[in-house]
Amino acid sequence: MEYFLQQLINGITLGSIYGLIAIGYTMVYGIIGMINFAHGDIFMVGSFIALIVITALGITVASGAGVIIAALILVLICAMLISSAYGWTLERLAYRPLRGSFRLAPLITAIGVSIVLQNYIQIAQGARVKPLQPIITGGHTIMKRVDEAGEFVVQISNIQILIIVTTLVLMGIFSLIIAKTSLGRAQRACEQDRKMASLLGINVDRTISTTFVMGAALAAVAGLMFLLYYGVIDFFIGFVAGVKAFTAAVLGGIGSLPGAMLGGLVIGLIETFWSAYFSVEYKDVAAFAMLAIVLIFLPQGLLGKPEVEKV
Repeated sequence: MEYFLQQLINGITLGSIYGLIAIGYTMVYGIIGMINFAHGDIFMVGSFIALIVITALGITVASGAGVIIAALILVLICAMLISSAYGWTLERLAYRPLRGSFRLAPLITAIGVSIVLQNYIQIAQGARVKPLQPIITGGHTIMKRVDEAGEFVVQISNIQILIIVTTLVLMGIFSLIIAKTSLGRAQRACEQDRKMASLLGINVDRTISTTFVMGAALAAVAGLMFLLYYGVIDFFIGFVAGVKAFTAAVLGGIGSLPGAMLGGLVIGLIETFWSAYFSVEYKDVAAFAMLAIVLIFLPQGLLGKPEVEKV
């Protein structure tokens, strides 16, 4: 029971990171029906920006709680701003000119942009992994077991608490933005019919650009959380995490924000439990097999709505 609980905590933490990235996929797809395969690389860029700023500020675990909190807020702001600039630039230069073309063109462009970003970071930062010493340490003991085999302690670390709470808060904020604000109404209108939304006075181009900016900002948050949690990054993490997050978005029901978060949690839990109880080499197989099974019986995903074509 104690081992299961520990893996549950680890799975929820990993799933929260996937969920943050998956929201960016599902927001873009919900409005323009395009899969932005470069989104995972925006997440990677956000991680590198966070690492550069942390290194420049000289933050260490000995800096003190107040200094660390203030510095991490500054790191987060820098990562979100610069990553958002990347997201806006990609939409403006790579995707907007192809919006009216055949549907395969933006998809091919997104894959090309992903490769460009990977190689750009590889050249700029090097191909070696970049380590970061732990900044947020400590945790809380939930349960302890002592028997003949020894002692097993179930703990939740402070960084895990930070990741889970940050994910829940951002999920709530973005859900409120889409449900209650004029921007959210514009996004939902563009999702239903971009041409009609334009006729009704909505600036479709600005709405789509804002959506890319929001998705990139969330990816930057996920990038910082990933860096603080694992303490090591490289230029290739965006591809791996991006594929997992895209899988999470499809599993939860692409186009649904709660579905993206639920899909991220499911993928994170499957990976964690499979690695803990079976073989770590086949954790990806287990995650994609679950996706296939769900889509066979629920083609729209766990929380997605079936598309109804009006004739």
